[in-house]
Amino acid sequence: MIHLFNGFQDPFGGSDLEALELYRLLSVDSEVHLWATSSSVSGELMRNFPIRRVSLSKWDVPNGGTYVFLGSHWRNKIWPYLIPRPRRLIYVFNTFHPKIISLTRRMPRMLNWPDAELVLISDFQRRMLQVDGTVHPSPIDIERFSPRRLGSDRPFTVGRLSRDGPGKHHPDDIPLYETLLAEGTALRIQGGIGLKDSLMPHPQLELFPPGQFSAEEFLQTLDVFYYRTGWHMETFGRVVFEAMACGLPVVCHSYGGYSDHIRHGENGFLFETTQQAARILADLKADPALRAAVGLKARQTVEQIYSSQALRQRLDFYLR
Repeated sequence: MIHLFNGFQDPFGGSDLEALELYRLLSVDSEVHLWATSSSVSGELMRNFPIRRVSLSKWDVPNGGTYVFLGSHWRNKIWPYLIPRPRRLIYVFNTFHPKIISLTRRMPRMLNWPDAELVLISDFQRRMLQVDGTVHPSPIDIERFSPRRLGSDRPFTVGRLSRDGPGKHHPDDIPLYETLLAEGTALRIQGGIGLKDSLMPHPQLELFPPGQFSAEEFLQTLDVFYYRTGWHMETFGRVVFEAMACGLPVVCHSYGGYSDHIRHGENGFLFETTQQAARILADLKADPALRAAVGLKARQTVEQIYSSQALRQRLDFYLR
């Protein structure tokens, strides 16, 4: 029996989606339960998935087996001391907060839980934090995503997809977006409502709230996927791989977990400066054949990352 723990606060959060996809995959071979560690769990997620809150009064609690904490932890809570001891304890660490690693690795003597096994979601994360652990890319159902040929009677369209928040957007992207629009490029940003006060209205600018369209529906309207964040550092970057699964050339800042899998100029593009990003986007706008070739390699890359053999090996880690 496997118990998956997550805050489940955001229907569009990477950690939440990771937990739900792992639940879907593991449920084929095992009995799996979902537990919310946050008191502010999303009502939408509670309605759509069998997520429960730990309740000592009703004795609705995990009852042993394998406990997997994804982007969450049990510290400062009473219930871990009262529920059945897990056979295995696994932490899927998908942030850049070293303090949480130290909290989860120092086991209180009274708790008597097994030593924690650490799962990281990128080699980039492992290098940055200088910790050891098993590396598993965040699980994504790439069969939901497929390349789509767009008509030629439409403007060249650049877009991005993310949660909406100040840490998700880089301030230097505002002048880049303004330049793209001035040059005739269409711009679509899902998770971009927070940019309304920074960007002047434009007939080819579309800003949407998170979740207005499914990821696969939104991505298929783009020619190029562009991605750079502000102070929020991407340990993996699910949306980048979803875009690659749609056969899109991705143009991403080099600082993020996705960079482990992008070979510049072959299956995507990495940049350091805004000027570099602008040049790459201009080259892609002028060369449909380049877009197609890089997009094809991008799709092949995610097919390798999420091959049936690779998925089987990762799932077996949890099932043993």
